[in-house]
Amino acid sequence: MSAIGVGELLTAAEVAERLKLTVRAVNQLRYLGTGPAFVKVSHKAVRYRAADVEEWLQARVRTQTGAQS
Repeated sequence: MSAIGVGELLTAAEVAERLKLTVRAVNQLRYLGTGPAFVKVSHKAVRYRAADVEEWLQARVRTQTGAQS
């Protein structure tokens, strides 16, 4: 198991800023299970690895608006 560097962890606000979303939208994506993978570092604190956010975003790249494969 590899270590998670503190420099790689982002708050929901930082993820929202990178994705041009509101914090509420990021929290909703997490609640629905459709957002980037996250790390629960304590009972209340949630963080996102930058690599997981990038991977989630890349998985949503599309070349057309029609049917998705």
